[in-house]
Amino acid sequence: MSFQGKVAIVTGGSRGIGRAIALRLGGLGTRVLVNYTANEKAALEVKETIEKNGGTASIHCFNVSSYQAVQDFFGPVLEELGRIDILVNNAGVTCDGLLVRMKEEDWDRVLDVNLKGAFNCIHAVAKAMMKQRTGRIINISSVIGAMGNAGQANYAASKAGLMGLTRSVARELAPRGICVNAIAPGYIESDMTAAIPEEIKKSLSLQIPLGRLGTPEDIADAVEFLSSDKAGYITGQVIHVNGGMFMG
Repeated sequence: MSFQGKVAIVTGGSRGIGRAIALRLGGLGTRVLVNYTANEKAALEVKETIEKNGGTASIHCFNVSSYQAVQDFFGPVLEELGRIDILVNNAGVTCDGLLVRMKEEDWDRVLDVNLKGAFNCIHAVAKAMMKQRTGRIINISSVIGAMGNAGQANYAASKAGLMGLTRSVARELAPRGICVNAIAPGYIESDMTAAIPEEIKKSLSLQIPLGRLGTPEDIADAVEFLSSDKAGYITGQVIHVNGGMFMG
């Protein structure tokens, strides 16, 4: 499972699940390019932690929902580094609300970041990976994309769309040795769940057979495996990491 010399890009890599993924890949010897949009301080902390542990990292501020911004980032990176081995599409937002009250801009923003953002990044790296005849693309979906959830029609649609995107791109890129998979986390201890009252968290835990919310490191474990040589015969799959909350 050699990660030495490989280049990884983690979108939304400054906090939560993205941070755990970036730290994990950096700790394995991968050069990590950490994308963020607003919190430069958090992104720098991720970079400094990776470097403190002997790794190599850099931070890059751009909005994945902008096709041109993504192209402007990936072009120079590919020219300078010559390759991208791992792409983790983790950037995501929520704008929750009941459908009958949901504003058009809330629908558009969530779909633009969560789904179009992944398309933009895959589109930018696909040709380079095809030339390499190797690569790993991992899309971070959600259990909500499989189950649905009241008040999250936009989020559920974006995450379900990621599953379909994953399977389609996996079929297209498989002949060139590129594996494309998705990870669908359940309820994870993160900034998104930090605001949930403790009694509701306990109630949620009772719905999970393993009896606890997941951690960002649980998702990083799955990313590590899917990024490794040992996952070379796995593509087009949605790996549910949810403690048994959803068994599809």
